[in-house]
Amino acid sequence: MTMIRIVAETEDTVTVSRKDFSKLIEDLETAEDVAAIRTRRAHEREVGNSAARTDYLTGSEARRLLDGESPLKIWRQKRGLTQRALAEVARVAPSYIADIERGRKPGSVLALGRLARALRVDIPDLVDEHRRQQMA
Repeated sequence: MTMIRIVAETEDTVTVSRKDFSKLIEDLETAEDVAAIRTRRAHEREVGNSAARTDYLTGSEARRLLDGESPLKIWRQKRGLTQRALAEVARVAPSYIADIERGRKPGSVLALGRLARALRVDIPDLVDEHRRQQMA
């Protein structure tokens, strides 16, 4: 590991060069990736590979997501549910699901929580990138 050189330090702050800061960020992202892989592998060992893989997006599903299609729609279809069936399980109005999928409404935290539980995903998995940036 490369040594990070502290340029200045106060009680509340530490200043490092841009190069060192970028290296720290890169190392952090690598550590997060390694942790995610370990978590996923542990999950696969626990439930079995085929069961765990039902929670992975296929290449075409990932492409749809990258092309801007609604994450809620992609996960709903992956689980084989109609809007009406998902609405019943999640206790959310079908019209509200349609509005979220079409981008007319962002979805309340309560509704997204119910939908995420019904689809067995995390709330961030149902929020598109544009909405995620607005929330940050």
